Formats: sequence, structure tokens, C-alpha cells
Amino acid sequence: MRKHDRGMMPGPLTKFPSPAVEEAISIRRHLHSRPELKFEERETADLVANFLVRHGYETRQGIAGTGVIGMLDTGRPGPTICFRADMDALPIQEETGLDYASTMPGKMHACGHDGHTASLLLAAAKLASDNAQLNGRLKLLFQPAEEGGTGAVRMIEEGVLAEVDAIYGFHNRPGYRLGRVFAKTGPAMGGTSVYEVTIIGNGGHSSRPDLAVDPIFVGASLIHSMQSVVSRRLSPLEAGVVSVTQFHGGNAHNVIPGRASMTINTRDASPETGAMIDRELGRLVKSICHAHGAGVELTRILRIPPVVNHATETDFTVAVAVEVVGPDNAGYVHQLPTMGAEDFAFYLEKVPGCFFFVGNGEDSAYLHHPLYDFNDDVLPVAAGMFAGIAHRRLGIGALPRGG
Repeated sequence: MRKHDRGMMPGPLTKFPSPAVEEAISIRRHLHSRPELKFEERETADLVANFLVRHGYETRQGIAGTGVIGMLDTGRPGPTICFRADMDALPIQEETGLDYASTMPGKMHACGHDGHTASLLLAAAKLASDNAQLNGRLKLLFQPAEEGGTGAVRMIEEGVLAEVDAIYGFHNRPGYRLGRVFAKTGPAMGGTSVYEVTIIGNGGHSSRPDLAVDPIFVGASLIHSMQSVVSRRLSPLEAGVVSVTQFHGGNAHNVIPGRASMTINTRDASPETGAMIDRELGRLVKSICHAHGAGVELTRILRIPPVVNHATETDFTVAVAVEVVGPDNAGYVHQLPTMGAEDFAFYLEKVPGCFFFVGNGEDSAYLHHPLYDFNDDVLPVAAGMFAGIAHRRLGIGALPRGG
């Protein structure tokens, strides 16, 4: 276990006994060694459910396939607040060499969902022991398939937000000081769309391109031109990204293929920017293909909106962070810390809430990198935030939302 910095440790209402922290570290490292991809998180779900049952939570499994819900009802009137952790790993081969590295070839917890899950379990144990000091209800969501699987959508469709008054979650942030807690009002993470494009040309012999409509040539023109969506259609005061992540066409050295396909991934900093990119990209793809005499099929296969935090809940969360980790380790950010997408956005479209961040260390490898590892010192900090939010919304020392 790494030595903890006392300046980052949770405050008096959110401290954890050493055995509880050690257990959370053990759970986190076990999950790290046994990563499961989206909608495959069965072993993880069993571990989570058994832990919650052991601590007195009413527990349901099989939500959205492999998700878990834990409910703590104090029996006293009050709001229902919800915490969420994601459980899935990524199809990445780990290269850390850690003694608890992935034992599953080609699978890795390269985004820290092992730590998110263990943090919420650490908080769950404490809040169960604090039941007599709380009012209302606490709902814990352990979600599958955050990584491109939109597990949040399926969770919502199965009713997990029923009667929920507010929802909170977090993500670790490499590149930021270890244990620093911060949040952003409004758009706090980017939105993303994924498009499949099929360019329909007319195949032929590579020696007679005049008799063909070359979809690879058309695709090359498209790749070059689509950058104008950001550079010439998007305000320089906004943020957006257009990337071609796959391009396939042909299977012979002397044949112009009849079709080529590509995958386009876009990022946007606000719902309005996302709508503009969607509109302009569609117009450009169709016009360029048609100008070259090719047909085109354009389909959006994924849309995750930006994470948009609610102002009141963000102010409240930062106020809690000041109490939990101290004013030197808590605060706001006013720029997007990442254009990465996060399907927590779907929850925030339905109920008020805040998605906050905890620094994973300035020297941490970045997310989705084969050398990444969640820092165990984050566990009591993130769990302290969950416990602090619960105490201040449901009971002891309650703070009004907004600080």
C-alpha cells in the first residue's frame, strides 16, 4: 500500500478504518487482475452483490444484463440520492508488469473502473454502518458497459432512476495532482458520435480508372475535406474534433473496388456543437460523394451526449469536497478537462446531479494506455466524497445544495 498524504485524507465524517481501506485495495487489485468487457461483467457483479448483501443492502442483479443495484432504506423520510460506479474493462493488452496485472489476455482495466467500483464499495460499507445517522434512501448503481456500450441507457430503461432526486459519480483524472477533487459546472466532458460511411462507386481494372468511380479516391477527398467542419464551420470559441478511425476498401492489387467504408468519430463540447457537427458532416459527406459520381450510405451508430453538470449540484459537490479534502485540494475547473465521452451524461439528462473528478497523479499514465493503473490512494478520497455527499444530503451536518 502506498503511503497516504494526510492533506488528502477525508474529513471527520468520512474517515475509514485501515482494515476497510485495505479490503478496498484488495478488491480493487482483484478486479484489476480479472477484467471483464462490456456486458460480460458477471464475476465482478457477483463480487459486488455479495459485498452489498454482507453489509445489509437490498440488492438486485441482472440489471441491464450484468448491472447491480444496492438500496439502503433508512426507514425515515428524506430524499433518495444515487451514486454510480462503472465496472467494465477495455480490450487492451496490459503492459504494467504489476503483480496484480490482468490475467485475461487482451483485456485490461485501463480506465480505472476497478477503482471506481472499489471506491463505491468502500463508501457503501461506511454508509451502512452510519444508517442510524441518515434519513431517506441511498441507491447505488454498479453499471456495465460504460465503454462504448451505453450501459447507462439500458439501466435507465430498466427504471433505476425511479424516485431518485439527485445522482453523483466520479472519474479519476491522470495528469492532475493525486487526490485533488474538482468539478465543472455545465459541460464537463465531451459528447461523441460514431458514424459508419459506405461509399458506393463503380469497380474496374486499375489500368482504366476512367471507366470506374473509385471509392478510395472519393474517400481520400472526403477525409481531407471533413476537417473543414471544425476549422471553417465551428466557432473558434467552441471545441470539436472529427477523426477517421477506420478506412477499408479493396482486396486485390490491380482492382478498383466497387465500395469502400470508413468509420468517423466526432467529439463535441456542448449539445449545440454536437448538433452542428452532425448536420454539417452529413451535408459534406453526401455532397462530396455525389460530386464524384458516387453514392453513399451514412449511418450514425452511436451517440453519447456531453456530460452537463447541474449548477446547484456542482456547487454543492465542491462545497463537500472542501470539507472532505480541504480547500487546497478542492475546487472548480472552468475548461473541459477532457473531450472523452462518458455515458453518465444520460443520467444527467433525467435527474439533477454532478460528475466530479479526482486526480490520479501527475505522473500517471493516461487513460486507455497499456501502462495505466488506478492509484490506490484515490480510494479513500473518492469514497470520502460519496460518504460526505450522503451525510450532507441525508443527515448529519446537512449542507444546502449550492454550498
